Amino acid sequence: MAAVELEWIPETLYNTAISAVVDNYIRSRRDIRSLPENIQFDVYYKLYQQGRLCQLGSEFCELEVFAKVLRALDKRHLLHHCFQALMDHGVKVASVLAYSFSRRCSYIAESDAAVKEKAIQVGFVLGGFLSDAGWYSDAEKVFLSCLQLCTLHDEMLHWFRAVECCVRLLHVRNGNCKYHLGEETFKLAQTYMDKLSKHGQQANKAALYGELCALLFAKSHYDEAYKWCIEAMKEITAGLPVKVVVDVLRQASKACVVKREFKKAEQLIKHAVYLARDHFGSKHPKYSDTLLDYGFYLLNVDNICQSVAIYQAALDIRQSVFGGKNIHVATAHEDLAYSSYVHQYSSGKFDNALFHAERAIGIITHILPEDHLLLASSKRVKALILEEIAIDCHNKETEQRLLQEAHDLHLSSLQLAKKAFGEFNVQTAKHYGNLGRLYQSMRKFKEAEEMHIKAIQIKEQLLGQEDYEVALSVGHLASLYNYDMNQYENAEKLYLRSIAIGKKLFGEGYSGLEYDYRGLIKLYNSIGNYEKVFEYHNVLSNWNRLRDRQYSVTDALEDVNTSPQSTEEVVQSFLISQNIEGPSC
Repeated sequence: MAAVELEWIPETLYNTAISAVVDNYIRSRRDIRSLPENIQFDVYYKLYQQGRLCQLGSEFCELEVFAKVLRALDKRHLLHHCFQALMDHGVKVASVLAYSFSRRCSYIAESDAAVKEKAIQVGFVLGGFLSDAGWYSDAEKVFLSCLQLCTLHDEMLHWFRAVECCVRLLHVRNGNCKYHLGEETFKLAQTYMDKLSKHGQQANKAALYGELCALLFAKSHYDEAYKWCIEAMKEITAGLPVKVVVDVLRQASKACVVKREFKKAEQLIKHAVYLARDHFGSKHPKYSDTLLDYGFYLLNVDNICQSVAIYQAALDIRQSVFGGKNIHVATAHEDLAYSSYVHQYSSGKFDNALFHAERAIGIITHILPEDHLLLASSKRVKALILEEIAIDCHNKETEQRLLQEAHDLHLSSLQLAKKAFGEFNVQTAKHYGNLGRLYQSMRKFKEAEEMHIKAIQIKEQLLGQEDYEVALSVGHLASLYNYDMNQYENAEKLYLRSIAIGKKLFGEGYSGLEYDYRGLIKLYNSIGNYEKVFEYHNVLSNWNRLRDRQYSVTDALEDVNTSPQSTEEVVQSFLISQNIEGPSC
């Protein structure tokens, strides 16, 4: 018996034999490489357990050895452990393997098609592993080499391979925020799809359309993302890999969330979580992927407490699989930081949120360049937290220092967003809104007003008059007018508009209503309208009673242990809601 998932449970005699081989590693090194892949892996895992990372690194940096180890059954989680330990130790095994594979592809360019086909298959497995582990730049290098091999033969098999390669390449470029190159990759995939179509062949487009949906979502092109998620859902048929189905459901759910189609989003993400757990198990990275998107859904439907629990569960899985300095761990820290910030906003206890935000930034800056787009959101979250800590701080000097640090982080995030997306983008608008709130805390009221108005204008043009993001910025501008600029008439109109949007989207118990209600109470007190003060005190009391009852029973994880519908039923239900007849799964 060998290793299973993340636990080491070989039988005593087998373990003793593995230990004996490892004890004689120097003499046995050549013989070890001739062992069956499962046994060979167990020898390497024992090296890892004993902390012999230099010796392990010298093995894994050889392409032939690592390609064989990748074939070991049921070892992937443990392999991630070993691999991450080497990367943390300073062994650039990901870059070495990507370079070695690229060199091999250049050597075999003149070889026959069978040799190239074998290399492409090795590249798909190697690139897939690097992608799963979050080493996107190295995975991109591998997939580009595979694509180059595909272009050397203008025949049908290689067109299919090129499509598959483009899908994988698009995924890693999305993960690495290379959206412009991602768009080019999608167009290239379409050209190969067209070639196949002209010869009466069809490649399934579910994965490709799902990745395009992810790209458009990241760029905040929500209408387009929603359109392509529908196209991806149409392509879900019987025989598709479960991973593809899960990923399409995840992306479609996120697209529905930002379009405020919450019932559809709930059905899709709950089924994705169920499928991932059922197929991959509760310790698998793919399950953690679905949990992060489930947390995103819960946060957006105002089930904040449960979203924190789900994000924590996702982080626990990623830390157990990848360890510390890994990009997947960083993104989970960031998501947990933001949900914790929202959850503890009224209590003012931000220690946990700040810890996770700083961990995210620390990991990203260790791995990626200092101007990488992934830093924009992490810095934004930390800045939001620092601002709240500063507001509650009784030491003026500390308050000013924290506000200045938050200001620097917000400006850095804004510049990264503008560089990636331009001025007219939801992400850029969010950063303007964040700066508006910060300037209010810094008592720079005209600058704050300017930032809020800019955020509202961009969001309204992109998302419409009644979107959640618009309500958020409208409420912040109302607060500025009410508390600091004495523009009570304008503030009242904005509060009422924010409340109307919040109720329409989330119902009477929406958490964000508290701040608008309290703002109106203060406003009516200021202008002496005590009848309205009494009215909104009653409204706030009713709101508190609603909040006490809301989400008090349901456990979000228990809620997805079973699925009342099959995948086919989920897909058909979604497509019927779009007045579309879908394929049979």
